[in-house]
Amino acid sequence: MSALLMLFVCLSLGALVRRFANPPAGIVAGINWWVIYIALPALVLELIPRVKFDGQLWFPVAAMGVVFAGAWLLFGLLGPWLGWSRERIGGLILVCGLGNTSFMGYPLMEAMHGKEGLGLAVVADQLGCFPLLASAGIVVASLYAGRQAQPAQIVRRSLSFPAFIALLIGMAAAALGGWSPLLDSVFAPIGASLTPLALFSVGLQFKLHADQRMAAAASLGLGWKLLLAPLLCWLIGRAAGVGGLTLTVGVLQAAMAPMISAAILADEYGLEPELANTVLGVGIVLSLLTVPLGNLWLRA
Repeated sequence: MSALLMLFVCLSLGALVRRFANPPAGIVAGINWWVIYIALPALVLELIPRVKFDGQLWFPVAAMGVVFAGAWLLFGLLGPWLGWSRERIGGLILVCGLGNTSFMGYPLMEAMHGKEGLGLAVVADQLGCFPLLASAGIVVASLYAGRQAQPAQIVRRSLSFPAFIALLIGMAAAALGGWSPLLDSVFAPIGASLTPLALFSVGLQFKLHADQRMAAAASLGLGWKLLLAPLLCWLIGRAAGVGGLTLTVGVLQAAMAPMISAAILADEYGLEPELANTVLGVGIVLSLLTVPLGNLWLRA
């Protein structure tokens, strides 16, 4: 409960600072730079050598692919039937196919399942969700915006991402027996800064639009992202014989709120950014309830 309370406090502080404290320009970019380029790689370097690689570890990664592919199939078929524009379809595929598996997923998994759960969350994010954003996400954005995706840009963006490089180094360290206690004592406190700063940043960026014209599309999108997608992943995991914490973390990462970077990508490509930000804001609020409830259901 204390860990969950910290999540709410950090998120609320960000929202309150944005509303009342007139924070300096560029504060979000500065915080996000530290989180992405320093704290996240340090956390990956700390945790990956501790992850037990077994025959079920494919599931958290595959679950991220199920969420994205399902969103593409669902809204790609449903959108034209409902008369949606290509921009609306593309925007919903992005924000409802990619989850906030790092900024929200890491803190929530650590609060509910400790370091072991956090390690599995890193696997789902770095081997599942991030590669999808950098590859299929750009393809979808380009396709529905009428642009052409550049394969070289996709490869460069994936291979140069700091946390991905840290992932490869961490896997090499694991094969060699892990880090020395001295290096662990460096990585751990730097990585620990990710949780409060990431949630504070989410609070600073939080926006909620109440537009009746978007209500139906937002409801369908969030119905998929927060309920149907994790349920489908749970069914697939159970059918494949996946169990324990691996199943739980995979399903809960599938149930995370929409990804902030996906909404930014939708904005960059002109894919109805107002709808994307509405789904993002409502999804963050709802996921703070649905993810813990989903965790209780999975334990039961």
